Amino acid sequence: MDIGVCIASHIGDIDYVVRAEQLGYSHAWFADSQMLWSDCYACLAVAATRTSRIHLGTGVAVTGTRPAPVTAASIATINAMAPGRTFLGVGAGNTATRMMGLPPQRLKDFESYLQTLKPLLHGGEALIRIGNHEALIRHMMPDSGFVNFDAPIPLYVSGLGPKSMALSAKYGDGAVIGLVNDPGELRMLRHSLAESAREVGRDLFAENYPLTALTAMAILEPGEPVDSPRVKAECGAMAIAAVHYLYENQRNFGHQPPNAYAGIWDDYCRMIESVPEERRHQRIHAGHNCWVLEEEERFLTPDVLKAGCMIGTRDELIDRLSGLKAAGLDQIMILPSFAPRYEVLEKVGKALIGNIR
Repeated sequence: MDIGVCIASHIGDIDYVVRAEQLGYSHAWFADSQMLWSDCYACLAVAATRTSRIHLGTGVAVTGTRPAPVTAASIATINAMAPGRTFLGVGAGNTATRMMGLPPQRLKDFESYLQTLKPLLHGGEALIRIGNHEALIRHMMPDSGFVNFDAPIPLYVSGLGPKSMALSAKYGDGAVIGLVNDPGELRMLRHSLAESAREVGRDLFAENYPLTALTAMAILEPGEPVDSPRVKAECGAMAIAAVHYLYENQRNFGHQPPNAYAGIWDDYCRMIESVPEERRHQRIHAGHNCWVLEEEERFLTPDVLKAGCMIGTRDELIDRLSGLKAAGLDQIMILPSFAPRYEVLEKVGKALIGNIR
């Protein structure tokens, strides 16, 4: 199994990617959220000049904030700098659009975006639709060094629900998913993806179609509890970001959170709903995947930590990852909290890379 790293894009901290490459991490996924972090493509460009082996791409680029030809030209520019190791991850939007008070892109528009994007990544011609306007487009100077379409740019489509996962199977070269802890559930997901792909004449079992899951990870010391201060420091930002996401799903779509969150849910909702509605979209995602606000630390219960993160001893994590690998997971990408990210990068890299059975 590959182990990659997801990065809260920071233009001043490319050393983090350099160290990830030295430790053997396979992929660096630069996150895209313009109201939170540095521009992901600027970070990718600098990383391309500082690395030589690690695969570089977006984790994930948000389709609702850039037209498809802009995304295609951006990643093809990176591909000119790092040919053969550039990839593109895309998703319909969570924080990037919601931080602006907007919902994620509708699935119908997301599919239209993918239909336009896919041929552009190969240097081909595509139909773009903007409002009532339609036009055939293609990059007009692909052989002049501005971009590179000759080296393949794999397209990974993020899916957090059955409908978006179906689009990943139809248009993607791989999928990005949330953490699935149960190997049986993962096999069912693989089967569902294959069924969706057959609708467009694809056979995912015959293709190289990798699944990548996002999580945070903490390696426990003997006797250390799941909710120790160190574990909260390393995984808390990811765990609380899951709470933010679940709240948005309840707020927008009426979806109820899983049982693991029942013990905190009413208290969390009261706290977040004390913020005036006109600014609540800013407050919900404060600290997103970087740190935990002091008033939210009480929500980091063992159940919440375990629901969104991989926490265990070295041997336990190797066993869990090996089981997920056998069930069809190809890569785990870790996103540690911001302050201890270098320490986590070292621990996970030295303990787990190359040791998944």
